[in-house]
Amino acid sequence: MARIGGIDIPKNKAGKIALTYVYGIGYTTAKRILDKAGVDHETKSGEWNDENIAAINKCISDEIKVEGELRSEVQLSIKRLQDIGCYRGIRHRKGLPLRGQRTKTNARTKKGKRKTIAGKKKVTK
Repeated sequence: MARIGGIDIPKNKAGKIALTYVYGIGYTTAKRILDKAGVDHETKSGEWNDENIAAINKCISDEIKVEGELRSEVQLSIKRLQDIGCYRGIRHRKGLPLRGQRTKTNARTKKGKRKTIAGKKKVTK
């Protein structure tokens, strides 16, 4: 099993798919990395030899941030937005969507489970 970026890559997947298991590497980036390393896209990651893995690791470490380094950078960016008190930072703090989506009916994923509020009883005369 190949270890790339601190993650165990699945053996039975094509190289371009297997690399997407690393946080920060998507499909397009995976294809570009394999091109630079000189590895065929369709070769299963279990069939990579040590030279292929070393070339892929070198490409990744030279060019892009992955895993822990990327996660910490994203968290610092969110914290900065919250500290300066901008709109996006406030939405992050409140746990609401921040890119203009409606919240009256949707946004259950971001807002969480419904919190029921009892309605007021009407006073009868």
